[in-house]
Amino acid sequence: MATMQDVATRAGVSIATVSFVVNGTKNVSPGTRERVTAAMVELGFRNNVVARALASRRTRIIALLFPSLENRLGSTALQFVSAAASRASELGYHLVLWPDGTAADDLTDLLSGGLADGVLVMEVMMKDWRIEKLVEMSVPFLSIGRTEHPESMSFVDMDFENTVEEGLDYLIELGHSHIGLVVEDLEGSPLVGYGPHIRTERAYRSSMNRRGLVPLVVACGPSAAGGRAAARDLLAQNPGLTAVMIMKDDSTFGLVSGLTSAGLVVPDDVSILSIASSNEAGAATEPVLSTMNAPGHELGKLAVESLIGQLDGVTVVQPHVLLPCVLHVADSTTVARAR
Repeated sequence: MATMQDVATRAGVSIATVSFVVNGTKNVSPGTRERVTAAMVELGFRNNVVARALASRRTRIIALLFPSLENRLGSTALQFVSAAASRASELGYHLVLWPDGTAADDLTDLLSGGLADGVLVMEVMMKDWRIEKLVEMSVPFLSIGRTEHPESMSFVDMDFENTVEEGLDYLIELGHSHIGLVVEDLEGSPLVGYGPHIRTERAYRSSMNRRGLVPLVVACGPSAAGGRAAARDLLAQNPGLTAVMIMKDDSTFGLVSGLTSAGLVVPDDVSILSIASSNEAGAATEPVLSTMNAPGHELGKLAVESLIGQLDGVTVVQPHVLLPCVLHVADSTTVARAR
């Protein structure tokens, strides 16, 4: 079995340099890191993670809490997880996906056992027991999302308020004034109180009222069937509807289908703007949807960097970062036409 000395000899560096690369305890130039990593691969070197953890009292593992049993990994979440795992690896850490349910004991077991140095929390509620537990246990963490009172916590999040404002600005510039909002129906589910939906609806209602327009919000059920039902509900409440903002990728196809069944054409009669979405999700619908693209990759990278900064003692000030969604205009939006 190859040793650190074998790796050092093959890479032409000191054994201390190999240790720095393996343990991430000191910055090493990219060229040197590449030579050491290549030597490890060639020699089949496997670092003893348990021994390293015992020696340093750190596992260099970050746990990513995600309620996967209640909410599948959508395209934005997958972008986030992929970017977070990649950046953690670059910084000498391992990212472990921890599907959390509703049992506080499960989270306590993870943290009290010292399995993770720090925690990232996804799918944050306005009142989130996981964050309360992390604060109680004094565990380093960073939230991807915000609770009702985020001032005392570290977070990075999408700027839902600014995203809604920019989306409405865009549609109103096209002449739309009858604009509806479709969000996911979470009533009766474990995700009641989900922060992004609450913030989006609040921002939409506030902005519409401020502009002297009438808000119209419809809660959408699952999949395409939910989208078709949402179309019927929107038109029943406002037959003169000319634009819809939707925050539910798996129901956009059904929304278009429901509008078409009602004799309407997208975008000639009704424009659709998908928010907190992606080009890939927009391209899955005909016509291709205009989207407000979520910064999933940027959030993942920044979240890991911020948490590791805390763990390594580099970051002193708690990060409070909001990243906006970016407008991508495609085929589902056009100038308003009165009906």
